[in-house]
Amino acid sequence: MCGIAGIINFNQETPKESALRDMMQHMKHRGPDDDGIFIEDEVGFGFVRLSIIDLSLDGHQPMVSADGRYVLEFNGEIFNYVELREKLQRLGVEFKTKTDTEVLLNAYIHWGEDCMNHFNGMWAFAIYDRLTKTIFASRDRYGIKPFYYIHTTDYFAFCSEIPPLLGLLNRKPEPNYQSIFDYLAFNRTDQSEATFFDEVKKLQHGMKLTVRGKNVKISRWYDLRERVAKAEKFKSPEEYKGLFTSAVGLRLRSDVPVGVCLSGGLDSSSITSVLLNGYHKKDLNTFSAVYQNGQTGDEKQFIDEYRPLLKHMHYTYPNAETLEKDLMQFIKTHAEPIPSTSPYAQYKVMELAKDNVVVTLDGQGADEELAGYHYFFGFYFKDLLRSGRIGRLVSEMYYYLKNHRSLYGFKSFAYFLLPEGMRTKIRVGEKGYLQNAFIERYSQSNGIAGNLYGSNSLKDALLDHFENKLEHLLKWEDLNSMHFSLEARVPFLDYRLVEKTLASSDNWAIRHGITKFILREAMKGMLPEKIRLRQDKIGFGTPQDEWFREPAWQKIVEGVLNSNSFRERNLINPEVAMRKYKEHLSGKTNIAKEIWKWVHLELWFRTFIDQHQQDQMPQPEAVLNQHTTPLPA
Repeated sequence: MCGIAGIINFNQETPKESALRDMMQHMKHRGPDDDGIFIEDEVGFGFVRLSIIDLSLDGHQPMVSADGRYVLEFNGEIFNYVELREKLQRLGVEFKTKTDTEVLLNAYIHWGEDCMNHFNGMWAFAIYDRLTKTIFASRDRYGIKPFYYIHTTDYFAFCSEIPPLLGLLNRKPEPNYQSIFDYLAFNRTDQSEATFFDEVKKLQHGMKLTVRGKNVKISRWYDLRERVAKAEKFKSPEEYKGLFTSAVGLRLRSDVPVGVCLSGGLDSSSITSVLLNGYHKKDLNTFSAVYQNGQTGDEKQFIDEYRPLLKHMHYTYPNAETLEKDLMQFIKTHAEPIPSTSPYAQYKVMELAKDNVVVTLDGQGADEELAGYHYFFGFYFKDLLRSGRIGRLVSEMYYYLKNHRSLYGFKSFAYFLLPEGMRTKIRVGEKGYLQNAFIERYSQSNGIAGNLYGSNSLKDALLDHFENKLEHLLKWEDLNSMHFSLEARVPFLDYRLVEKTLASSDNWAIRHGITKFILREAMKGMLPEKIRLRQDKIGFGTPQDEWFREPAWQKIVEGVLNSNSFRERNLINPEVAMRKYKEHLSGKTNIAKEIWKWVHLELWFRTFIDQHQQDQMPQPEAVLNQHTTPLPA
């Protein structure tokens, strides 16, 4: 796990080493163990390393091929590198190291671009062919590892994080207002190549990129829909358990300690139980965020099911005070606004883990594979209605109401039946605080109401979530873990498991009002029944509604809403926002997500747009206290 950076000039100038060094320094947390630079002609690579597999200097990058033709820098892990190395050796390829980096490089030399279809892992890499003067770059199937870039008439630059790229600009960056609209109206980010910065884009998951001369070509190398259409379906829960166990085991390959981020939910608990029962990891370290009994997000009663089984269970206790203390560092770490404080809980879990392990396993991806979010019932009901399965629709509605005692699934069903334009109007209307000119300019060009909420079948909804939603969760996990120099691995996103699970979704995702049906069946006898049968979903939820009623947070929120800078952005009506916040303070309503979005967006503007400097970010106190003159009544 590492950080990669590159500069390819189009003006026949050699990239400056100082520019690469600055980029590397800004992401040194991603690779504290080693670093390296390669500069030749118009190409420059910079690399920082977190040693995971083969801790020796053999893993130094950029790595040059034995014949000197190819230069590679690589962030991620190829988990099946052992099998691939043996396969390549049988084909006559010689190896000098035991690293997965050398396996990737030789796989590219031997198979060309097709090498990616051989990889089971997570990656973002770039390879320079010194003979043809060509750069080839690739990103993994589902977007686990990041690849950001800036493309101008003078250069193409890429990096594992956004802030190092901003230092290359000769002016302050411009905000991307479409991304901001989608964030405020839909609570969504990362559904396209766009970021919150106009100048910065990301190579999307399953995509490849070639730079030859001044030409930059981007195309898809992995098509999930095509793969799922060809995949076999699971015949039984036992078959699912076997493949899931294999996916977990493959991600145990490491020369450093491995632990689990244990939330108490079905997904991370399933990973923990497989490690205990399938791999006998009795000395396993787990890391959990907990709160006071009864508070939103507290799952200690489920986590404690493992107390008789595990000796090394670690807890962190996020609260309003710690969030206030960490606020500006958290905003700087993520570099883009986040629509809730849930990633902050994960941030604290990673902070807890850093003193005990170097690799963590996490349950990301299971919800998108197996319809874990409750609004998937809306897609399921729509699917049954459109396909004429009325008897099953009535039955599933009955089971949903019986199991969940909620109308949320029915409301989602009604929402997904609406025309695309109406779905957008409802979301905007619910907010009530967006400025009219902002709505008129950006509401028609968003892709969420159609691409994410327009699916006509449950399988299409799951596929659309892989294409348009999953990536933001993976981005947050990458930034949270790498900030503390940790590698996060996600067994549910083993491509073998993803393809086969999605192919089987019609039969195994939702049944009798229960989500993730095949996983629950597969975990019988392995998972504590209290967890296996739980129907609620919390994830890394937090009691943010209570936090934002605390006096210290009242000062922060009102300071933001009363600031001239907040008003002058013309995105949010400050009077409406303040009225809604007062209702939240009184307990009449819970709009904690909206409050957090207002605060995070404003502080992001102040940190990365208003006061952007190439060499350093402003101090937290300066950002929080900026432009806080109260507005006229």
